[in-house]
Amino acid sequence: MDYNRAREVFEKYLDGYDRCDGKVKLKITHTYGVVAQSTALAKRMGLGEEDAQLARMIALLHDIGRFEQLKRFDSFLPETMDHAAYGAELLFEDGMIRKFLPEDTWDGIIRTAIEKHSDYVLEGVEDPRTLLHARLIRDADKLDNCRVKLEDPLETFAGGTAEEIGAQKISPKVKADVLAGKCIRSSDRVTLMDFWVSYVAYFYDLNFRESLDIVEEQDYVRRIVGRIPYSDQETEHAMEEIERALTAYVQTHGRN
Repeated sequence: MDYNRAREVFEKYLDGYDRCDGKVKLKITHTYGVVAQSTALAKRMGLGEEDAQLARMIALLHDIGRFEQLKRFDSFLPETMDHAAYGAELLFEDGMIRKFLPEDTWDGIIRTAIEKHSDYVLEGVEDPRTLLHARLIRDADKLDNCRVKLEDPLETFAGGTAEEIGAQKISPKVKADVLAGKCIRSSDRVTLMDFWVSYVAYFYDLNFRESLDIVEEQDYVRRIVGRIPYSDQETEHAMEEIERALTAYVQTHGRN
């Protein structure tokens, strides 16, 4: 398994897209960020060399469907395309995977991990090794998305400025779900604040204590919540409550 060779192929693939476009640049940076997070998680978890390399390969390819989604729709919204399913189809139905990885030894694991990395709930994976990698890519994806939420232009991924987002309210169902320890379904997001809440609620879906350790070490809950100035008083109070609930979850979940 040659990650460096696969990366060269990936870079050639990207030449078919506008690298100067803000959303394309965001996804390129995100891809390599997920590779870095996968590498860090594999090390923290003490995975063997083959699984560590497999995690890097899955991370490199996990969002390959995003670039076509942007070309067709100029959008990341799930209603425009199931980018995970499309990415798996592109790689395995069209045979593109052989450009990245000549061997077919790990095809089943890679395909399942990519197909399911953005599902609302990870279900239907029984093989232990496949489940390990399906969980790992989901965690690495969310961990790099913390960087995205802190560093990248809000207009690019959140649909408005910080001031515009913080002036809106949180829908009642979204607030109830996050305070009940649930992630937010895409179909339930109505306001810009609903989207913002969904970006912290995904901490409830982290699979490994090692992932939560990174969130705690980097103070991601407080920093992401604090990026927005909440001018709506009701929203401000709700976000204070949400921050307390998520902080408690991150600090205690999975600890004996």
